Amino acid sequence: MTSLQWLAAAALMTAVFWVPYVLERMVALGIIGTFKTLEPEDELKQALWARRAKRAHYNAVENLVVFATLVLVAQAMGAGDEAKMLLATQLYFWSRLIHFPALTFGIPVVRTLAYFGGFAAQIMVAIEIFSA
Repeated sequence: MTSLQWLAAAALMTAVFWVPYVLERMVALGIIGTFKTLEPEDELKQALWARRAKRAHYNAVENLVVFATLVLVAQAMGAGDEAKMLLATQLYFWSRLIHFPALTFGIPVVRTLAYFGGFAAQIMVAIEIFSA
């Protein structure tokens, strides 16, 4: 796979992170309750892991915006060694794949290390851009 394919895989993975917490919402609030606007007290009816999964999804989206922008800028500039870009996109993908369940299930050290793995991937791509 190329670095752009790894980026696409990370985007697709991020796109499906909503599924577990929405399914749990259906269990906690019922089908009809899932479709209405949530009030703060409704969110408290959800399991703690589901509320964490929602936060993990938001965090994944926020970080994907930065990472994807950097990768696409590097690609547009023709900057960066493909081997380094491939390593960065793979690191990002696997770090975010680990981060989601680590945050969802409250595994603090793993969550933090996975977060920094994704951040390191962002820095790796930025270095490729600015050293071009």
